[in-house]
Amino acid sequence: VCVCVRLSVCLSVSHSKIQLSAPLSFAIIAHTDHQECVPEKVELKKAVFHQIDALAGPDTILASSTSCIGPSKFTADLKNKGNVIVAHPVNPPHLVPLVEVIPAPWTKPAVLEKTKAIMRELGQAPITVKKEVNGFVLNRLQYALLMEAWRLVEDDVASPEDVDTAVSAGLGLRWSFMGPFQTIDLNANGVVDYCEKYGENITAVCKEQEDSRVMKHSETAKKIEAAMRKTVPAEELEARRLWRDEQLAALAQMRKSKEKEDSAAKRSRE
Repeated sequence: VCVCVRLSVCLSVSHSKIQLSAPLSFAIIAHTDHQECVPEKVELKKAVFHQIDALAGPDTILASSTSCIGPSKFTADLKNKGNVIVAHPVNPPHLVPLVEVIPAPWTKPAVLEKTKAIMRELGQAPITVKKEVNGFVLNRLQYALLMEAWRLVEDDVASPEDVDTAVSAGLGLRWSFMGPFQTIDLNANGVVDYCEKYGENITAVCKEQEDSRVMKHSETAKKIEAAMRKTVPAEELEARRLWRDEQLAALAQMRKSKEKEDSAAKRSRE
């Protein structure tokens, strides 16, 4: 069974826009752009893409939603491998606009540009990951912060609750509308000035952060789990996820409103 979804830029996605189709041939023949969403298993993706490749036309874009597998690992022997690309959305995609777009070494440049254009048309914010690296961009950034948060708890520098507060009431407020380079650019007289003032200490701190910790089957995981369950009992996790999505929806609406205000102010100055 193939699920074909026409994404909506609205905050609620209409069920009427989801069509179930079987066999796979109907879905492939009827559409020119496809998004594979099977589990993160290389052999499974190879099998699915071989099926799609056999049915797809020479101009059909074959995209994968994988969050960690480079496209070259499951597309090397496809006849239409130049049309394959990764377009990794962030959950929930109707509330978080980022999409990581990763071409294989043999992906056609036109496929990369068209994929990004499609994502922009859907209201998403695509970025290009120029090389296949483990974790792409989003997860590499996320994991770097997560590992340092882990060390701070494991080394008894701060509690799990206080580490979360440092992000939600501190860094996260800026990061909701600015990236790290935009942040340092404004925290000094430009990036070069920032590096001259703070770069030496930043490098010294980062050298202390070079020891990755084991997360699986660890006592620290149990400690953080216990702290999380004090705030949100296990039976309330689903309700908390809904709360998260409501917060994201409100933030998305606020950002959209502010962008309109900024655009109008810019036009008035021109």
